Amino acid sequence: MVIFDQNEDAEKASAQVAKVRERLKVKPEFKFSKCSDDIRTQFFAFMSDHRFRVRAIVVEKARIFSPYLRSEPERFYNFFLQNLMRHNEAVIKNASVKIDGSGDRKFRKALTAYLRKQLAVGTIKKLKFANSRNDNLIQLADMMAGAIARSYPGRDREPDQRWRRMMRKRIEDIWEFR
Repeated sequence: MVIFDQNEDAEKASAQVAKVRERLKVKPEFKFSKCSDDIRTQFFAFMSDHRFRVRAIVVEKARIFSPYLRSEPERFYNFFLQNLMRHNEAVIKNASVKIDGSGDRKFRKALTAYLRKQLAVGTIKKLKFANSRNDNLIQLADMMAGAIARSYPGRDREPDQRWRRMMRKRIEDIWEFR
């Protein structure tokens, strides 16, 4: 979750992502999993001084034994998104929330209803789904999530802390759900 306290900070960060994408000739969008290490490093160098905070949840999927959550990826996603937001309700009061708009209309409608039901009244003021190709702030969130995820060991790789270290002054909280 990338949090901006002021709209103008979000606008500046969005403009910077667009500028960096043009400068680095990244098309069509920044996606951590598809960028080279050099592009990642340059991206984070350009973004590290912008005003935003990151709060994340890290889930070790292998330790989730619930058949309910394991049977359908949408349930898993909804449950942990709701947990991330509930864990941070004090920080995101009356928030305008953007979520990567993947998923069909039925999924988006169900997720919206689920979040409104599960979260305290006043947590979300406005909820919007955005296509990452067209939204620089969704791309920023993807890059931050990738940097955090890569700092943990994977099935076939060692952890790599370099991008998380570059952004440490922006990372406010990482909740390890294990």
